[in-house]
Amino acid sequence: MRTSLQLLASISRTQPSKLKKSTIGLDHFIQRQRVLAFWREIVRALNSIPSSSTRDELRNYARNEFERHREVTDLQHIRYLLSTGKAEFETMRRYLDEQIVG
Repeated sequence: MRTSLQLLASISRTQPSKLKKSTIGLDHFIQRQRVLAFWREIVRALNSIPSSSTRDELRNYARNEFERHREVTDLQHIRYLLSTGKAEFETMRRYLDEQIVG
């Protein structure tokens, strides 16, 4: 009986558990929160647009961009994507504001 417990213990030490998620560092956590906040900002802005095919296309575009870069883990690249996305979003927001007002 004791040998089977030792065997089980040695197997569990050598094979990583599929239940445990890898932990992320503080910098990754902060960037993740910034990305999520940016996503929420986009969704709120798009929800202020009356329901139309344009709104659906913009939401799909934003969603596809976020999904396309989902696996990026390099902090510098994440920061670059976030700043580029914010600049692009501000341009889109100014255009939409002109369309709604004008």
